[in-house]
Amino acid sequence: MAPGGLFWWIAAGVLVALELMSGTFYLLMIALGCVAAAFARIAGAGADLQFVVAALVALAAVVLLRRSRFGRRKREQASRNPDVNLDIGQTVNVPAWQERKARANYRGAAWDVELAAGEPEDAQVYEIRELRGSCLVVVASRQPKARANAT
Repeated sequence: MAPGGLFWWIAAGVLVALELMSGTFYLLMIALGCVAAAFARIAGAGADLQFVVAALVALAAVVLLRRSRFGRRKREQASRNPDVNLDIGQTVNVPAWQERKARANYRGAAWDVELAAGEPEDAQVYEIRELRGSCLVVVASRQPKARANAT
């Protein structure tokens, strides 16, 4: 017995609703397979061909998604990701360096500060690029007249 055309449309609708909750595009690609199977049903295809169409279209859509810019997310380490750590990109005043390390006040507390490789020690104002435990890894601020977050 061939699945009714309504089955494919309901399946596509459920997958789209789940997609809206998940935030990825993969369920949407599978929903496209269900829509293709619904059209195959309208064209008079049997149940076996409907499932084959659904699977092939969904598979092709997933493969195309994986190869697109939406399927390849750049994974950043949490210690460097400003979406995870709001301190990334903030500025800090560093009055003096000792062997590329220092102590500086940031957000009302004294922090260990380490200068990133290749950065000058004479900038005074630095931008936080990474957090390693309680150590701020900084680079010279490239913003003109940057205001340090010293409080």
